[in-house]
Amino acid sequence: MPTPDGGTKVDSESLGTRNAKYLIPFVAGLVVYATAVGLFSVDLRAFETSAMRAILLDDSTGTVIFEKNADDLMPPASMSKLMTAVMVFQRLKDGSLAQDDTLPVSEKAWRMGGSKMFVEVGKRVSVRDLLRGIIVQSGNDATIVVAEGLSGDEDEFAEEMTQYSREIGLNDSVFKNASGWPSEGHVMTARDLAVLARHTIREYPEYYPYYAERSFTFSGIEQRNRNPLLGTVAGVDGLKTGHTEEAGYGLTASAERNDRRLILVVAGLESSKQRAKEAERLLEHGFRNFENYRLFGAGDSVIDAAVWLGESGAVPLVIKNDLTLTLSREARRNMTVKVVYDSPVPAPISQGDEIAKLVVDTGERFEIPLFAGADVQELTMFRRLRAAVNYLVWGPPVSAP
Repeated sequence: MPTPDGGTKVDSESLGTRNAKYLIPFVAGLVVYATAVGLFSVDLRAFETSAMRAILLDDSTGTVIFEKNADDLMPPASMSKLMTAVMVFQRLKDGSLAQDDTLPVSEKAWRMGGSKMFVEVGKRVSVRDLLRGIIVQSGNDATIVVAEGLSGDEDEFAEEMTQYSREIGLNDSVFKNASGWPSEGHVMTARDLAVLARHTIREYPEYYPYYAERSFTFSGIEQRNRNPLLGTVAGVDGLKTGHTEEAGYGLTASAERNDRRLILVVAGLESSKQRAKEAERLLEHGFRNFENYRLFGAGDSVIDAAVWLGESGAVPLVIKNDLTLTLSREARRNMTVKVVYDSPVPAPISQGDEIAKLVVDTGERFEIPLFAGADVQELTMFRRLRAAVNYLVWGPPVSAP
């Protein structure tokens, strides 16, 4: 792959120091993500929200575009039903449960207050309908039917939720029930909710469309999806609202436009109207001001490194994983990318040897290893002598620009 505009520039350093730095100028921005590196954040202190807690991230790179108190423990209200649904999805995926299976309705489920699917005690309800009751209608009664049907009782199910949440990367969530009903110690973070939404979208694409359904009718009662962004904000296709007096108004949402998906969590808002307004504003900000740029693909040659006393005078430096940037358009020009290694690299070299680092500076410094893309054998004794003479006459080799 050719280097970005401007080519390469070799800092003039003596061979004795053997610490040449090869600069790749690149008009770029504020955030970088490498598949093998993890999540990075953007400094958006100039941007604010009235939500008490919020996080906005890019799904494909995992880059956090905006966050506010994203690691505060909070009551998630009905947004914790996302985890209840995942517990069902996981069993559907492993084959231990089918959508046509039916689960019995207990008196506890039937009597459950708050938002309801209106199941009837003594009846059996299909898993397919229960999922819609949980996702579309936010039925607290449906969550208890699922909890009791899968784990025997709700307390056991909640413990399993907490355990499984750790396995999928939720570091701080603790579940005390299946519905999000106010209970001491039942807590999540905005970051955990974003991770959970991303897990749902990526791991269960066959079930995720439930979250885009606008309404569902059960027992002759039609209820509309409570997500205020469905059908009103372009690309929104999930996920879940939540509200209690203690938690305020919250929303975990996702939208896809032009093959780019954002995931948003807002919580602690004062009204449903404010929730809808802030969620839309944050999503629009993310789509309008940030884009993804693929800098290198897995296996791409980033630059050729000079080789000392080798059968070849250069060896390609290869990146192992995709390198995609989530960039603020305004800040693109601030980023620099360099390849740093000791030059020239002495032969012999084996393909796969770690030779250099790709250094990305966005205000923070990230280092991504680069590897030899080919074997380079050492010169014979006679050719080493000739190379030594050439060095004395002409000086050290340098990388090709």
